[in-house]
Amino acid sequence: MHIRVNGVSHDLQVARLAQALEVLGYRQAAVATAVNGVFVPAGAREELLLADGDALEILAPMQGG
Repeated sequence: MHIRVNGVSHDLQVARLAQALEVLGYRQAAVATAVNGVFVPAGAREELLLADGDALEILAPMQGG
């Protein structure tokens, strides 16, 4: 499946958002996610099915001031 992750094209062989995060190296990371501009809470990632052409945004919290 072809999806865009933070604006970069990726070909992933996954069906769910949680699987995509694992493949991309975010398995245990504290991140916020959105698919096609819609926020996806951490508890919904196992159930959310991705589709070809989806746009995934992964945002990590920043520290400092």
